[in-house]
Amino acid sequence: MTTTHSASTIGLDTVADLAAQLRVDSIRSSTSAGSGHPTSSMSAADLLAVLMTRHLRYDWDEPGLAVNDHLIFSKGHASPLLYSVFKAAGVVSDEELMTGYRRFGQRLEGHPTRILPWVDVATGSLGQGLPDGVGVALAGKYLDRLPYRVWVLCGDSELAEGSIWEAFDKASYYQLSNLVVLADVNRLGQRGPTDLGWDLPDYARRMEAFGARVLTVDGHDLEAIDKAMTVAVDGAGDLSPPRQDLSVQPTTSGASAGTPAPSPAARCAVTGR
Repeated sequence: MTTTHSASTIGLDTVADLAAQLRVDSIRSSTSAGSGHPTSSMSAADLLAVLMTRHLRYDWDEPGLAVNDHLIFSKGHASPLLYSVFKAAGVVSDEELMTGYRRFGQRLEGHPTRILPWVDVATGSLGQGLPDGVGVALAGKYLDRLPYRVWVLCGDSELAEGSIWEAFDKASYYQLSNLVVLADVNRLGQRGPTDLGWDLPDYARRMEAFGARVLTVDGHDLEAIDKAMTVAVDGAGDLSPPRQDLSVQPTTSGASAGTPAPSPAARCAVTGR
C-alpha cells in the first residue's frame, strides 16, 4: 500500500530531490509529446514535492477511500507536473509518462480528466478548479462530515477570473477551514506578464478581503513552504470564525533546481530567479 500522510518523517533533502525529479519528468514528458506546459509545471514543483511527502493524506492504491485528501489542479495545464507526481507515487510508469502523454487514445491527456482514478474533477479551463474545490470542501464539512482536506493549486493567470473570487467568497461564508489554496505566482501567463506580476501584497489584500487567511512564502523555499502548510492544516493562529487558508508563493516559471538541461526539442527556458 502506497500512502502519503501528514507528520511525515521524510527529510527536506529528500523533498528537494523529489522536486528536482518532478521538474525533470515535466520536461521529459512534454518534450516527448512535442507540446504541453513544462514551465508552468516546474514553477510549482517545490510546492507539490512538500505537499506530497509531508502533508497530503492519501492512499494511492485506494483512490476512492472516503478519508483521502483531495488534490485539485485548478491550473490544469500544469498536467506534466501532476502526472510526474503520479509517477513518483508509483501509480503511473515512466513508460506511460514518456509515451502516453498527450497521445491520441491515451489517458494522460493534456489537461487532467477523470479517466484517471486519482483525478477528482477535469480542469484546465482557467478559474474552474477552485470553485470545484469549494464544492468538495462543502461536501466534506457539511454532507460527508469527513476529516479530509482539499488542496487546490491555482495559477496566477487564473486569478483574473471572476469565478475564483466567487469561490473565495463562498469558502469564507461557509467557513471552509478544510480548504487550502496554493497560489503559484510565477508572474507569467501564456501571452506575457500577469497584471500584478509578483505584487504579493496586492494579491494578499484582495484575498483577505474575501475572508481568506493568507500566508505568503517564497515558493522555492522548502522549509518555508512546509511551515506554511503546517500552519494551514493545524489551524494555528486566530481563526475565529475559521476561514479557508491561502498560501501565496512567488515562483519562477521554469525555475531550475539543479536539473539537467532539457533537450533542444523542449520549448521552454530553464532559469533561476
